[in-house]
Amino acid sequence: MQPLKIGITGVRGVVGETLTPELVVRFAEAFGAYLDGGRILVCRDPRPSGPMVQAAVTAGLLSVGCEVVDLGICPTPSLQLAVPWHRASGGISITGGHNPPEWNALKFVRDDGLYLSAEQGDELLDVFHQGVDDRAGWEEVKSTVREEDAIAQHLEMLSTVFADDALRLRRLRVAVDCGNGSCALLVPRWLEALGCEVLPINDDPSLPFPRLPEPGVATASQARALVRAGNADLGLVLDADGERLSLVDETGQAFSEEVTLPLAVEAALCRRSGPVVTNVCTTARVDRVAERHGARVVRTPVGQAFVSEAIVEHGAVIGGEGNGGVAVPEVHPTHDSAAAIGLLLRHLANEVRPLSALVADLPTLVVRKLAVPVPPRAIYSALAELREAVGEVEGATVDHTDGVKVLWPDGWVHVRASNTQSLVRIIAEADEAARAQELLDWARERLKA
Repeated sequence: MQPLKIGITGVRGVVGETLTPELVVRFAEAFGAYLDGGRILVCRDPRPSGPMVQAAVTAGLLSVGCEVVDLGICPTPSLQLAVPWHRASGGISITGGHNPPEWNALKFVRDDGLYLSAEQGDELLDVFHQGVDDRAGWEEVKSTVREEDAIAQHLEMLSTVFADDALRLRRLRVAVDCGNGSCALLVPRWLEALGCEVLPINDDPSLPFPRLPEPGVATASQARALVRAGNADLGLVLDADGERLSLVDETGQAFSEEVTLPLAVEAALCRRSGPVVTNVCTTARVDRVAERHGARVVRTPVGQAFVSEAIVEHGAVIGGEGNGGVAVPEVHPTHDSAAAIGLLLRHLANEVRPLSALVADLPTLVVRKLAVPVPPRAIYSALAELREAVGEVEGATVDHTDGVKVLWPDGWVHVRASNTQSLVRIIAEADEAARAQELLDWARERLKA
């Protein structure tokens, strides 16, 4: 049996095993009841289980008297922007995001377009466990589901923020692998609006995912080939629902998703000074780029909800995580690959240098990552035992903001439970590859113990 993950990112699982129609209906009912009814926007990504899950979500919301607005196949950031525009009580994005196609998930959005906070998520879970008794009567159930287009509004917002003549005059040639996800309906149109020559691939949401949805070096092979064949200025690799982004330079070299945020921080701070927000396990390149510009970095627990709340609280100019998610507050304080693309392409056009040169200017650090499968019921006991095994470390600082992070002068290692899968993630970073591997091994041995 595959696990069901309930946490800061909503609820997700393998369809037909743990994510069942009955469970989806109950969560949708609980969310509608938690918001006291009202207008709820719903969107999905193109994975095969989407129509089934959306039908269950719609049934659950209607059963508690909600008005449902169907945005169809639509990027999650488009829904998040549309929630306040439509004066909705909230929204549900049906998407497994970066997870493989057999997974799906419900992501819960509140009335300001941000994900539920950790406290709100706990309150929703209480409603779910208690059950919903107060359902709408036959005469109160809404008899229609209205359809709306959130993508056009998203494009309008992006065009307002990124009105830049230099970018349009540059006429960048951009290869983009949409992964047959919902961004296929947004990003090629956005690139054309920016004056780019677009070389799209996997841009048909009616077709299966051609690769795993998580953007990064391992999933960039088609984008790399397209950049070379099309003599493109850069390549973009997208996830299934429009939150994450990785890059390919003009030579066809693919970069880790960890590069996306530091480059975005450089692009943002070149134009405006202010705080930067990221989580505790994102690369220290962010800190070093911020230091160049005299900016401070605020670190949060892992999860987009934590990052978004900190962006608002601290008035940050940029935020994001090491998974390729970037939040551009001028658009919205939430991960949005289309907004990240606008920021990065504007920077590339104004610098009049190739992407390879911009990445080469970033501080050089080596990241090593390991995902350790752990049964769901054993994850938190394993981390508790790790905390005890680590204790105090001579010459290092131990941070318990999220899991266990140990920082030495020449590197750090972080061990935490995944928010989205039944895994313990270990991330190590140092100036030298051998030291990064040494720190990864150090943490792995203590986790085994």
